Amino acid sequence: MSAILRSREEIPQEYKWKLEDIFSNDTEWENVFKETERLVSVAAKYQGKLSEGPELFVECLEWADQLSLNLEELFTYARMRRDEDNRISHYQGMTDRATMLSVQAGSALSFIVPEILAISDERFSQIRSDSRLNFYGHYLDNILRQKEHVLSLAEEKILAEASEMAAAPSTIFSMANDADLKIGTIHDEEDNQIELTKGNFIKYMESSDRRVRKDAFTTLYAAYGRQINTWAAMLNASVKAEVFYGRVRRYNSAIQSALDDDNVPLSVYDALIETVHAYLPQFHRYLALRKRALGVDELHMYDIYVPFVKEMDAHISFEEAKSIVRDGLAPLGEDYLNVLDEGYSSGWIDVYENIGKTSGGYSWGTYGSHPYVLLNHQDTLDSLFTLAHEMGHSLHTYFSNKNQQHLYAGYKIFVAEVASTLNESLVMRHMIDTTDDKKMKAYLINHYLEQFRGTVFRQTMFAEFEKEIHAAVERNESLTAEYLSKIYKDLNLKYFGSEIVLDDEIAMEWSRIPHFYNGFYVYKYATGFSAATALAQQIIDEGQPAVERYIEFLSSGGSDYPIELLRHAGVDMETPEPVQKALDVFIRLLDQLEALTIAQ
Repeated sequence: MSAILRSREEIPQEYKWKLEDIFSNDTEWENVFKETERLVSVAAKYQGKLSEGPELFVECLEWADQLSLNLEELFTYARMRRDEDNRISHYQGMTDRATMLSVQAGSALSFIVPEILAISDERFSQIRSDSRLNFYGHYLDNILRQKEHVLSLAEEKILAEASEMAAAPSTIFSMANDADLKIGTIHDEEDNQIELTKGNFIKYMESSDRRVRKDAFTTLYAAYGRQINTWAAMLNASVKAEVFYGRVRRYNSAIQSALDDDNVPLSVYDALIETVHAYLPQFHRYLALRKRALGVDELHMYDIYVPFVKEMDAHISFEEAKSIVRDGLAPLGEDYLNVLDEGYSSGWIDVYENIGKTSGGYSWGTYGSHPYVLLNHQDTLDSLFTLAHEMGHSLHTYFSNKNQQHLYAGYKIFVAEVASTLNESLVMRHMIDTTDDKKMKAYLINHYLEQFRGTVFRQTMFAEFEKEIHAAVERNESLTAEYLSKIYKDLNLKYFGSEIVLDDEIAMEWSRIPHFYNGFYVYKYATGFSAATALAQQIIDEGQPAVERYIEFLSSGGSDYPIELLRHAGVDMETPEPVQKALDVFIRLLDQLEALTIAQ
C-alpha cells in the first residue's frame, strides 16, 4: 500500500462495505426518519394505561420495539456514513438528527418502566398471567430486578432529555480525535517522509528500527500534549456525567451502576484486578525477556510493540489474512465457516484507511441487515488478528439475530468480547501449530503474548484507572491534566515494574483512549479474553459437544444474563478460575518463548 493516505474515492469498491443494505439511499433514510417521528408521537396512546390489561400492555411493548428498531437503523446508517469520512458535514448532520430523535424517543419511551413498576403486585400478576406476556418474561424480570434504581415518571423523563448533553464529551472527543487532530510526519526506515496517523501508529511502533519507533512515539504524544488540558476537560466532564447518573439512580458508586446493567457483581471486577496483580511478577519476567531479546540497555515504552524475532517477514495482505483466519476457525465447523465466507464476499467489510475515516476497528450493523466491520488494514499480523476479532463479533451478531427476536437479539458487552477473542485464540493456535519454522513459531508466540499484554494486563490497568478516576470525582476532586497523568503514570509503574523506563510521554496516554468515554467498558476485554481462552481450550479438547455449546451461546443474544449465558457455555466468571487459567496459558507460552529464544 502507498504511504500516502488516500481519499475514499481512491479505495477500490471491493474493499468498501455496502451500507445500501441498510438503506438504499439517503432518501429512504429520510422516509424512515419521518415515520419514526410519527411513531414517537404515539406514546400518548399508551401512557397512563398499561395497567388496563394485557392487550394494551403487549401492544405498547410492540410499539416500543418497533420504535427501537427504526432508531437503530437510522443512527447506525448515519453514523457509519459519517465514519467513512468524518469531514463530510451532510453525514455529521444526519448523525446529529438521528441522535436528537433518539433523545426524543427516549423521552417518549421513558414512561414504560416507571409505569410497569407502579402497577400493584396483584394487578401485575393478573396481566402477566396472560400467555401473550410469556415472551417478555426475561425483559420484565430484569425491570423488576432494578426496581429500586428506577425513578418517577417525571424524573425518568428529565434523565432521558438530558442524555444528549451527557453524551457531549464523547462526541466532542470523537470529532477532535478523528476529524481535527493532525499528528505530524516522521521518516520511515528508508528515510521516506510519511504522515503518522492513529491507523498506522502501531505499524511504526513495530518497526525493527528503534529510531522509527521512538519518532512515532514522541510525535504522537507531542500532538496530544499540545491539547492536554482540553483532553482532560473532556474526560472530566464524561466521568462527572457517569457519576451523576449513578448518584441519581441511588447506586453507591458509578461502577456499581455500570455493572448492574449486566447484573454483574462488583466482586467480579475487583477479583479481576486482584488476580492480575498476583501475576504481575510473570509479566515483569516477560518484559525482562523482551529486554534481553532486543539487546537494549534500557527498555523503553516505545520498545513494547516490536516483535522479538528480527528480520521476520510479517507482511500479510488482506486476501492472505482472510484465508489464514478461515483456516484457523475450522474447528468451529462448516456452518460457522459458511457464514464467514458470506461476510467476506457480501459487502460486510470496509477494509482500508482513508482520509477522514474513523480510526481503529469495530463490528456494527442493524437487526434488519447483516453485520458490518470497519477496519483500517495495514498488512500486518496485528491487522490479521483485528480481522479475526471483528468477524467474531459479526458472527456473534449474525447468529443472535438469526435465532432471537429483536427484543433479545442484542447481547451485553460483558459477553461481546468472548466471540471476538475466541476467534483470535483459535487462529493463533492454528498458526503456531502449523509452522515448523522455529523463528516463525517464536514470532507468533511473542505476538500471542502481546495479546495477553494488551488485553489482560493493559485493559486491567485501564480498568483500575477508571475505578480510580471515578472514585476521585465521587470524592469531589477535579480531574485535571496533572492529576490524570500522575494517576496514570503510577499505574504504569505498578504494572510494568522496574524492567522498563517510564518515558514521560506515557503519562498522557489516557488522553487518547476512546473507551474511557464509555465508563467501565474495558474490564470486559480482560474477562472476555479469559472466558474465550477457556472456551477455546474446550473446543480443542472436546470437539463437537463444545462447539454445539458455543454456537448455542452465540445464538442466545441477550435472552439471559451474561454470567448465566457463559455458565451454560462452560465457564463460570463468578470465580477467579477463568482469569487464572488464561494467565497460566501466558506462563506456558512464556516458557516456550524463553526456550526458543535461548535456542536461537
